[in-house]
Amino acid sequence: MTDTARRLAEIRGDVPPKRHNARTIAALTGNPGCARRAVLDSAGVDKPKLAERIGFPARFGQSRFAIGRGNAFEAQVKADGGAELLRLVAERLGVPVPAGASWTDLGGADDLPDRQERSRAALTAADDGAALFDHPLLGLEVAGQRVHLEPDLVAARLAGRYHVVEIKSFPVVDGQADAAKVSAAAVQAAVYVLALRELLAAEGHDPESVSHEVVLVCPRDFTNQPVASLVDVRKQLLVLRRQLDRMARVDDLLVAVPAGFTADPSADPATLVAALSQVAARYAPECLAACELAYFCRREARAQTGAMGRPVREALGGVADVAEVLALAAGERAPEPGQAEAAALLRAAARLRAEALAGNPA
Repeated sequence: MTDTARRLAEIRGDVPPKRHNARTIAALTGNPGCARRAVLDSAGVDKPKLAERIGFPARFGQSRFAIGRGNAFEAQVKADGGAELLRLVAERLGVPVPAGASWTDLGGADDLPDRQERSRAALTAADDGAALFDHPLLGLEVAGQRVHLEPDLVAARLAGRYHVVEIKSFPVVDGQADAAKVSAAAVQAAVYVLALRELLAAEGHDPESVSHEVVLVCPRDFTNQPVASLVDVRKQLLVLRRQLDRMARVDDLLVAVPAGFTADPSADPATLVAALSQVAARYAPECLAACELAYFCRREARAQTGAMGRPVREALGGVADVAEVLALAAGERAPEPGQAEAAALLRAAARLRAEALAGNPA
């Protein structure tokens, strides 16, 4: 065991690392500047257990009803050998619906090495025919761990390119879907695009044959009629690649971690809270939907401008403390170097507020 691996084992409690999946990898991109999350994820810490241990359990996740509805919709879309799905994808890509496209089911087996080899062979075969691959098993390196990923479907060799297909059960109403859900689906699909590109590159194929446009299939309005949309994931791919590269440089991350730091969920809660406070976090309200430690970090950041969101933090660049913001707004203290613009903005806002209150007495 290397010194780095030993240090990571000590951080998570000398237990096997918790493996990532597409959802957890996608969540990494939500706050790439957070050192605390990067360290914990690099070590493979079980963050849900850690959050429960310190008294701040996570409050997000899919309900059983939502999971069941999603599975039923996916089965409906893939019925009859994916004939309807093939039509949807082809029409959305603006190409003729191919006749005689093959359907290959690469799921179902418990033997992961066998599934991964079958997926590799099928996806890299020298065949120019149109094909749909159901649940291929892909892989990606995350902080030294090989993570197994299973996309809903890969549509290959339609118009000469591979397209990742994500099937989601949230509706598209009047041509519009929930922006947050579409964004989350796009990041998750970007994980699959990256994994598939790496697979093809390793086999000597052009990774750019995997399109940066993924096909999102959702129910139309409030029916179960599927509708397909194209989502460009180039931006998500860039952010994902940067974050994975950062986590690959684990030694750089560990420089900022004090000796003896532990995130072992079996440790004393007070010890864990004290330890976590020694590694810098970058809380934002968006963390509540993506990180298991968000409620702990929110309490910790209560007096910080970042707790009010990234736009506020960026507008007040260089002013991190709420008490400092109020003092600058009231003119009770002079701004430090680099705070002049933020201070002027705060004083102007305070003046406008005072004028508004004077004109509209309670």
